[in-house]
Amino acid sequence: MKLKGMAALITGGARGIGKEIALLFAREGADIAICDVNAETLAATQKEIESLGRKVLTGVVDVTKADQAEEFTQKSLDKFGKIDILINNAGITRDGLLVRMSEADWDVVLAVNLKGAFNFTKAAAKIMMKQRSGRIVNMASIIGIMGNAGQANYAASKGGLIAFTKTVAKELASRNVRANAIAPGFIQTDMTAKLPENVKSEMLKFVPLGRFGTVQDVANLALFLASDESSYITGQVIQVDGGMVM
Repeated sequence: MKLKGMAALITGGARGIGKEIALLFAREGADIAICDVNAETLAATQKEIESLGRKVLTGVVDVTKADQAEEFTQKSLDKFGKIDILINNAGITRDGLLVRMSEADWDVVLAVNLKGAFNFTKAAAKIMMKQRSGRIVNMASIIGIMGNAGQANYAASKGGLIAFTKTVAKELASRNVRANAIAPGFIQTDMTAKLPENVKSEMLKFVPLGRFGTVQDVANLALFLASDESSYITGQVIQVDGGMVM
């Protein structure tokens, strides 16, 4: 098991990509702390992780609130005695053309996607620096690299997260704490499943491999970046996009 004896904290870990990462990490031997905004989905995911024989901590947390991030991080430390891995996965979209985008929609996307990562990274970094060991993985997006019409707020948040990742990598490297980012492309989720077939077909024209990615594709990369196999990799942005952006 690649993560045997480790403890991982995952934001937005109750469903989608975050849940898949939590389950994979648990199968690979890690104890798991997950936070989300939905208590019901948290409870369901907790049962799945516990069925794999791992310790689990869950919490309903607003990642935009520094005090809540600090509190949940401390609870994770108290339960597991350490935090080896932080996955900043919590994220939202509020799409709309720039000239029609409300200030509220701009602010909430930047707050969840970027400030949320700042809050948890700041809290966990103190622990990891003291341990002189840690792995941080931030969930960015190809939209943060290429931009996209109708997603000015989302693109700005993910582009900011990429720059944030590189800075964290430079600041924490001397303490043996690594930071990397994953930039998914079109991934099969509940949201993409609802798209009309003609829309999917148009989207796939931009993907050389000719298929949507899966949450497993993203989770597999997260596992690599969280494991010792990537011990000489930090400050990088790795795309999981089927070749869409080259």
